[in-house]
Amino acid sequence: MNAIARLLAADNTTTISLDTQAATKEVLFQIAADTFSERLGISSTLIRDALLMREQLGSTGLGQGVGIPHGRLKGLKQVAGLFFRLGKAIPFDAPDNRPVDLIFFLLVPEQSTEEHLQLLSELAQGFSDPAFRDALRSATEIAGVQKLFSEEAA
Repeated sequence: MNAIARLLAADNTTTISLDTQAATKEVLFQIAADTFSERLGISSTLIRDALLMREQLGSTGLGQGVGIPHGRLKGLKQVAGLFFRLGKAIPFDAPDNRPVDLIFFLLVPEQSTEEHLQLLSELAQGFSDPAFRDALRSATEIAGVQKLFSEEAA
């Protein structure tokens, strides 16, 4: 199992959501922060602030309806991830100006530079594949999404 799939396998009912509802990027980031907080036992405010701080440097929207918001978090022991597919795409300031409906949130420990960059690279590479994006958009079950991520970088 690849590193991305391992992040989602911990408890895929809380790491994968196929119909997240959020009207704005800020609301989406709060939902992700609350979800991470429940799993990791870290303040949702700290998590949201880490994600927003990175976003202020430039949008984490990749284009083609994909976003990979990420942040470094002091006190985090290991990398954590969430995948959300939105019920309705939202504006994300992506380079192609398309709204985003596929989002992978990534949190890394403050000192995990190499691992952070490797995971971002793997995610960007996977999401660059149109067939992978289409499969994620059409998946009807969480287990199917987990399998797609497992096979993508296998």
